[in-house]
Amino acid sequence: MFGALKPLPADKILQLMQMYREDPREEKVDLGVGVYRNAEGVTPIMRAVKNAEKQLWEMETTKAYTGLVGDAGYHKAMTDLVLADSVDRARIAAAHTPGGTGAIRQSLELIQMAAPEARVFVSSPTWPNHLSILKHLKVPFTEYRYFDDESRAVDFDGMMADLEQVKPGDVVLLHGCCHNPTGANLNPVQWQQVGDLLLEKQAMPFIDIAYQGFGDGLEKDAAGVRHLAGRVPEMLIAASCSKNFGIYRERTGIVLAIAPDEKTRDVTQGSLAHLNRQNFSFPPDHGARLVTMVLETPALKADWMDELEDVRLGMLDLREQLAGTLQQMTGSDRFSFIKEHRGMFSRLGATPEQVQAMRESHGIYMVGDSRINIAGLNRDTVPILAEAIVKAGV
Repeated sequence: MFGALKPLPADKILQLMQMYREDPREEKVDLGVGVYRNAEGVTPIMRAVKNAEKQLWEMETTKAYTGLVGDAGYHKAMTDLVLADSVDRARIAAAHTPGGTGAIRQSLELIQMAAPEARVFVSSPTWPNHLSILKHLKVPFTEYRYFDDESRAVDFDGMMADLEQVKPGDVVLLHGCCHNPTGANLNPVQWQQVGDLLLEKQAMPFIDIAYQGFGDGLEKDAAGVRHLAGRVPEMLIAASCSKNFGIYRERTGIVLAIAPDEKTRDVTQGSLAHLNRQNFSFPPDHGARLVTMVLETPALKADWMDELEDVRLGMLDLREQLAGTLQQMTGSDRFSFIKEHRGMFSRLGATPEQVQAMRESHGIYMVGDSRINIAGLNRDTVPILAEAIVKAGV
């Protein structure tokens, strides 16, 4: 049986990580993997999370299963965080999933159950795993223009022109904030125009929000999601706690499904429970328990918000430093887009050949499409990256 299996293409980011580990040079910079790291190159456990873990260790009395869709307290805490009061809670179905990736997978399977012929419109570019999961599930999809390689900003005219092809019942996948891989985000007016179009076309938004708090702050990063949630009859949201709580290995995500009415919500909730049962039965509880404790305990929440803000401002400072260093080296403002982007990523617009040259000559490791992880930098490595960019002729 196994002899019939064919080799599958390797994950390019995982390949890049392996190449970095095998590079013997001391001066090398890893900007490929999408994980937050501090100036020492460490992905720290956040203070509030560590304190919650200590409390949980003292008070936890059982490791028995939670419900099929997880704990109701986690659902409420995450709904408050992502949606606030933008939509009637009686319309929201929720399911805890293994990470944001699990939330995307469950959302796409829910779409398949509800509307097998629905097309999913995906930004070009997008997070590669979006396309990988879509292809694996054989969900029909089409790409819409999103990023202008010249300006390194959102190609909003191209995006809206492509979304004119959306038909009733189709799904439009949008990044809630901190677009991966480009770092270029929709502004409030553009979110409103996208909402107008979706309502006109009777299409459903599907929001992937994996970096809330990393861009312009917790509230502003959720503004586009909340705007749509308050307007459309149906919506899917896949949220992740990996980045903003720093609990990558705990695999903590959630699906929030907004239904047009309470009766439809109940059926949707049952469908999410069914999907969880088929794919993994009960979700892992530890990370969700920590998130719930942090969000429900005022002192822990305040400390978490303070540390998250420090992380956000630190990345903005690195963006300013990199853009400023490049401006000094080139005498040009053509890299000013770096300080306009938000979140961990920016797409430089370098060619694959330039990316390879930066890796071979300077030990700079970035994804082949020139996506860099800003959080992989520190004050000492910013000048190294800037020199590599200039010498590669980007």
